[in-house]
Amino acid sequence: MKNIIHLKKGLIVLIAALLTANITSAQQSIPVKNIILVHGAFVDGSGWKPVYDILIKKGYHVSVVEQPLTSFTGDVDAVKRVIAMQTGPCILVAHSYGGAIITEAGNDPKVAGLVYIAAHAPDAGESEADNGKLYPSAYKSLQKPADGFDYIDPAKFYQDFAADLPKEQAEFEAQSQMPTVDSVFHAVIKNPAWKVKPSWYMVAKSDRIINPDLERLYAKRAKSQTVEIDGASHSVYESHPQEVAQLIEAAAK
Repeated sequence: MKNIIHLKKGLIVLIAALLTANITSAQQSIPVKNIILVHGAFVDGSGWKPVYDILIKKGYHVSVVEQPLTSFTGDVDAVKRVIAMQTGPCILVAHSYGGAIITEAGNDPKVAGLVYIAAHAPDAGESEADNGKLYPSAYKSLQKPADGFDYIDPAKFYQDFAADLPKEQAEFEAQSQMPTVDSVFHAVIKNPAWKVKPSWYMVAKSDRIINPDLERLYAKRAKSQTVEIDGASHSVYESHPQEVAQLIEAAAK
C-alpha cells in the first residue's frame, strides 16, 4: 500500500514538472512586447530616449525606471514596482550599475530575459566594486565626498563616460549628474537571475568605466548571446541606439 502511495505521489510530481516545462516552453516561444529600461549610476532614465523611440515605433510597450540611487534595496524595489505594472512577460534591460539591479530583480516570474548593456552582472557573493578591482578600469575621475554620494568629475565626464557622444551632450550630462550613494557599488548579490534566465550582453570595446574584459567575463559565464561594439564608450546605450534596440529585439523574439 505504501509503495502505491509513493508511486502516485511520484506520478503527480512528474506530471506537475512536465506541465511546468510545457508552460515555460510555450512562454519562451511567444514574443515579449513589454520592455523595461534601467539606467546606471550618475545618470537618469532620459539617456534611454533614443532606444525608447525606436522600440515604441516597432510596437513595443516600453517603461523606463527612475530608481533613486540612494540604496541598492531601494533601487531593486523601484524596478520591481515597474515589473508589477506589466500586463504580461517582460524583458529587463540595464546599463552599468543597473545590471546589478536587474541581476536581483530579474528573478521575478514576469521577467522572461535579461539584456546587459555594458553592465555589471555579479555572481552570488560578488559586488561590482570587488569585481572592478579584479579588472581595473581606465578612469580616475570618480569623486567620493564625505557625504557618501559619489559622482564623476564633470571636467572629465566626457573623456571617461561619454567620449563617443557629442561633446555638448556629454557636458550637459556631466552637469546634470545624479550623485549615487557609494554603498550600492558594494551590494553583494544573493540570487543572480542570469543563472536561470536567458541573457544578452553588449560589450563596449572602448569603455573606460567598466573594463571590457570584465564585461566579457560577465557575458561568458552567463552564457549570454553577445555583441561587441567597436569604439563604443560607456555611454554605448546612447551612442549606438540602433544596435542596442536590435539586441533588445533579439531578446524579445
